[in-house]
Amino acid sequence: MIKSVQQIIDESLVRVPHEHSGKFKPSNFGRCYRLQIWARRDFPESNPPSPRELRLFKCGNHFEDWVKSLILQDGTGWVDGNTEEQVIECEDVKGFCDLIRSNEIADIKSQNSKAFWWKAKEIKMGKDIRDIVHHNWMQVMYYVREKQKQFGRLIFISKDDLCISEYIQSWDDYWRGEIDMELNVLRDYWADKILPPAEPRAWKSECDYCQFAQACKQLEAAI
Repeated sequence: MIKSVQQIIDESLVRVPHEHSGKFKPSNFGRCYRLQIWARRDFPESNPPSPRELRLFKCGNHFEDWVKSLILQDGTGWVDGNTEEQVIECEDVKGFCDLIRSNEIADIKSQNSKAFWWKAKEIKMGKDIRDIVHHNWMQVMYYVREKQKQFGRLIFISKDDLCISEYIQSWDDYWRGEIDMELNVLRDYWADKILPPAEPRAWKSECDYCQFAQACKQLEAAI
């Protein structure tokens, strides 16, 4: 039987089980606390990514890798942060950033054009980029803290039209307080072995895209 192109792609994207670190992931900072606790426990996903979502993720990875490779080749002092040599790890948190240089850390985020231009519209209306993509900042600013840098940079790529936007934040008392609070809350829940309430924090429809959505709904219905 001749395979379709989609079959070939989907079969190549089947997720291979990986060794779980047993630690919090900075990429989840700013999101629902229950999600973060379950993710650290390696709780089974009730809503794993669909084949279509895996294709979208892979496409996004290609865009991010392309931009990253061009930045690394430019000779402006950036080095690859996503290596074992640059791993950012402590007793209960582990993460990898995209790019590091002398005084800053950058992360590259690909997204569809609808999300990209919505963000631009929100900024034009006077809203603060810190609030619009707070959870993305939480990730990169945690890396800034751990590597003792001065600035965090977010690079957004629109996959549909290849528009790119960049934003920079200084490491200051605001981000120090935000990161400290996030870690303190998570560590308290973990130490007390308490499952946090189901509460979307990053965006209103966060639950619709959660890998634990069905399990969470069943648990809430049983309470």
